[in-house]
Amino acid sequence: MSKRISRRKFIGQACCSAVGSTALFSTLLNLRMANTAAAQSVPTGGDYKALVCLFFAGGCDSFNMLLPYGDTEYSEYAAIRGDLALSKSAGEILPLTLNQPIGKDLGIHSGMPEIQALCNAGNAAWLANVGTLVQPTTKEQYQAESVILPLGLYSHADQIRQWQTSVPQDTSSIGWGGRTADLLHSLNNNENISMNISIAGNNTWQSGNEVFEYVVSPNGSTGRSRYDLTWGVNPAMSAAIDSQLTHDYQNLFVDTFAKKGKGAMDAHAEFSAAIDQATPLQTVFPEENYLASQLRMVARSISAHSALNMNRQTFFVQVGGWDHHDEVLGTMATMLPQVSEAVDAFYNALTELNEQNNVTLFTASDFGRTLTSNGAGSDHAWGGNHLIVGGAVNGGQVYGTYPDLFEGNLQDTGRGRLIPTTSVDAYFGELALWFGVSPQDLPTVLPNVTNFYTPSAASGPLGFMNMS
Repeated sequence: MSKRISRRKFIGQACCSAVGSTALFSTLLNLRMANTAAAQSVPTGGDYKALVCLFFAGGCDSFNMLLPYGDTEYSEYAAIRGDLALSKSAGEILPLTLNQPIGKDLGIHSGMPEIQALCNAGNAAWLANVGTLVQPTTKEQYQAESVILPLGLYSHADQIRQWQTSVPQDTSSIGWGGRTADLLHSLNNNENISMNISIAGNNTWQSGNEVFEYVVSPNGSTGRSRYDLTWGVNPAMSAAIDSQLTHDYQNLFVDTFAKKGKGAMDAHAEFSAAIDQATPLQTVFPEENYLASQLRMVARSISAHSALNMNRQTFFVQVGGWDHHDEVLGTMATMLPQVSEAVDAFYNALTELNEQNNVTLFTASDFGRTLTSNGAGSDHAWGGNHLIVGGAVNGGQVYGTYPDLFEGNLQDTGRGRLIPTTSVDAYFGELALWFGVSPQDLPTVLPNVTNFYTPSAASGPLGFMNMS
């Protein structure tokens, strides 16, 4: 919720022990962000915008999502992928009709026809070979170790955190979505419910210094109102519990716990009432599809944003099971159609709500995967391809630089582990600017962004969002 105790205030009251250099960097970074938030520049007006992060946990083999279709490029792809290559002749690749040619003919996995249609209609775009970077990095610099590289480069835990914090040189626990919310949550006229809503549990992306995620399930709020608990049928017991939860305690931990408990119950009651009173969606979401159930709840939450007095919201959804060290082809052939159908239903629901231009969904994952096969699957790598969907997306295009895929190319550090040609800072900077973060505040949200983009530039870092 928005009105929780701040981390810096908690540290000041609870007293902390000496910290090492990494923790000190993190502390100073968080303090700088918090101080900058006090001088924030927020947009005016009552416009509504939402960001939806779809996280592929495990490291998605995204060069079998967005892959070469032209004969020359496909030959390179097939040679390096070996038994992991999709068959063009068997119709396992759907061609993309791009608004602007990029010098390569590309297609997507045949299990994603709905995504193909969204892209060809201009409502979805792809970003090629994006990943965590501290600064622009060449193959020679990587080999010479002459630049700062992300910590734990091929580690799940490290790379999940770095994709969600956009600070790959540090073990920060503050996400860039949380830092964005710290800056912009005052645009909302609701102090009870966070602007950051997760349908996939706690996450780093939405964790800020002041604002944290409010977790709900695909079926609604997971909290329970004091009135629907067993003791809620007893007015005296209900009043006694309320008194305990609203009492001011000298002990910081007890006081925080009590306030958090009451706030959670109040938030549950308010959120549930707004969702229940919203007009039911007519869009049909696929059954037996966990991502679809998450995105249905996101759409229902968006339909209630006016009742909740929300002008800015972020949502976090997640699909796991992408760590395909074996059975890449068969498993992705099962999983990608579910993703495609769920995202398509979500976009249709946004259209039904007339919110398609106000909501942008983007994908993220731990890392890309090796282009070469380990015998049946692919292993942890670096750069990968990602999808952006929404009416404000300058769709029908592939942004960034789609790399050559022959073994030993200028981006290949070995086994087809590709150095990203686009940083996550440029990717997220584009989204943050569209969402309402001012150019002057962009380095607060993305501390490394000036290594890749000049915030005072006349256009966004990559151009895939319509900023008007």
